[in-house]
Amino acid sequence: MSTLDEEDRREYYRIEDRIALEIRPLNAADASGTELLQDASPLFNLLSELHLSEFESQHLLRQLSEKDRTLAAFLKAQNKRIDLLSQVVAQSLLGQIGEPLSVKLSEGGIEARQGQALAVGSRVAVKMVLMPQALGLLLRAKITHCDSKPDGLFDIGAEFVDITDAQRQLLARYILQRQAQQRRQALEQNSATPT
Repeated sequence: MSTLDEEDRREYYRIEDRIALEIRPLNAADASGTELLQDASPLFNLLSELHLSEFESQHLLRQLSEKDRTLAAFLKAQNKRIDLLSQVVAQSLLGQIGEPLSVKLSEGGIEARQGQALAVGSRVAVKMVLMPQALGLLLRAKITHCDSKPDGLFDIGAEFVDITDAQRQLLARYILQRQAQQRRQALEQNSATPT
């Protein structure tokens, strides 16, 4: 996020990733509200709610694991089934949102190349599907920069605003998992390369 000062830029770890992404301007009511945004797609809303409810119930599952291992194992198996179903839903959504795009993503915001210019300071809805977890997030953001490129596209930076703790923690968990995966892949490539 190029317009953020140096302290804010270091606050969150950034990853480069490929995600399904849609950025659209918000109307005045959506831009000023603090309630959760809802998408027109019932499948996307279902996917978002699945992950938020799973995240919110994790502490209960941990507590249950201490008291009844059999029940906890059963619930974990059910959770895995729900995760598989959410991946099917996410695959359907990818067709609606579009092919994954290269982005820079952090808990604080996102940078991506888009076909539409957006005014700096304007409020937008950022709809993303993060794979392979099939995590669907719909977040409010404020455009921090919009730079025209020779290919007719625009490098857009957006800072997330009014993000809930659950959404931030889901995003942070995804970023940490992707960071660990990228490090493992780099180590594997380095060890596979003859010296």
